[in-house]
Amino acid sequence: MRLEILNTGYTRGTKVLFTMIRMFSGHPAPDAARLVFYRPDFYGDRAKAFTQEAMRGPSAWPVADRELMAAYISRKNNNAFCTAAHTATATRAASDAARVTAVMTDLDSAPIDEPLRATLRLLAKLTQEGTVTAEDVRAVLATGATSEQVEDALAVCAAFNTTNRLADAFGFEQLSPDGFEAGAKYLLKRGYA
Repeated sequence: MRLEILNTGYTRGTKVLFTMIRMFSGHPAPDAARLVFYRPDFYGDRAKAFTQEAMRGPSAWPVADRELMAAYISRKNNNAFCTAAHTATATRAASDAARVTAVMTDLDSAPIDEPLRATLRLLAKLTQEGTVTAEDVRAVLATGATSEQVEDALAVCAAFNTTNRLADAFGFEQLSPDGFEAGAKYLLKRGYA
């Protein structure tokens, strides 16, 4: 059920911004953007800062891998909007649609390195079961991932488990393929802040 609040309740300046987004991109502002502009002092500003740090802050994980993590987590949550948005962004960032499709289709046979594969398994377990053990983390570290990479991946997981649930609660509308592609270009150019 789509909540009406995503269509109303914005300041005049925010409404002008949404109009400009539509004029320049040819697409309406996606609901993810609408959400962070609604009551930015309560949720939006903090969410943007946290997601920016998780997705674009310093990390041994390249942006393409963090976007792939976001897409994979979103798929595990059955969140169509975020899966499509971050699959498009990961594909554009990696310039490798086949790799992204392989991960999203069958992680076990995907042509990726073992630290990333093990990390995605860890994130899937945390997403689906709500917990991981020290043994789970040690298994990821044994593949060559560093403790910092595990921490960085957990930040991505936290950001997108939150965003996925909000997308479901607010009934985010799906974009057209062109809309998701425009969003991917924006996220890679400007980030999440």
